[in-house]
Amino acid sequence: MYKFDASKAAEACVEWIKEWFEINGLGCNAVVGVSGGKDSSVTAALCVKALGKERVIGVMMPQGEQFDIDYSIELCKKLDIKNYTVNIGSAVSAILGELDGKFEITDATRFNLPARMRMASVYAVAQSNNGRVANTCNLSEDWVGYATRYGDGAGDFAPLANFTVAEVKAIGRHLGLPEKFIEKVPIDGLCGKTDEDNLGFTYAELDAYIREGIEPAPETKAKIDRMHELNLFKLKYMDTFPFEP
Repeated sequence: MYKFDASKAAEACVEWIKEWFEINGLGCNAVVGVSGGKDSSVTAALCVKALGKERVIGVMMPQGEQFDIDYSIELCKKLDIKNYTVNIGSAVSAILGELDGKFEITDATRFNLPARMRMASVYAVAQSNNGRVANTCNLSEDWVGYATRYGDGAGDFAPLANFTVAEVKAIGRHLGLPEKFIEKVPIDGLCGKTDEDNLGFTYAELDAYIREGIEPAPETKAKIDRMHELNLFKLKYMDTFPFEP
């Protein structure tokens, strides 16, 4: 039976972050887009443990009014990290306004544009603050493509990419994060639905399938397998033509 050692995994991840910055960003800061949920909270906490709080910057990016931004504010206070708020509302509206009337703007475009504007904002903060951008996606999300390509799916380093949702939560508890951050109901922040509403299955089902091969109901398994296959391209930078002169 599969058993996850959160302490061992967390310590190994902290060492990996240290080594990554030694090679790819000596003296640089880790810049984390902070939502106040488990992924950004655990990523920020790992970076603080690896680099020290002075080298971690949180970026909060509401789109206009954000009903749960108090989670992000409280996390930054809890970790005692420098943070900035960049409201993307006017930027998203401006781009949608430019596109309006040229063609029909799809729901997918409306839902994914804010995620890409958030990542552009995180990179702007990082570039002006000697930073490297943390990707906060976990294995469960990546497995089924539940991330916006060049939005929350982007970044310079990805501490959680090989941890399932359950494992991320376990690491958060090991690091001493309050339960409110670990168990905050994940909402995409784009269309107002929870992650599990959008996916059509639970993370518990997905995690058990990924780690232990425990198959969910046939229709759920088929959906997970199809989503995984269709979204493998998101895990690659981009395909390039293999020309050899």
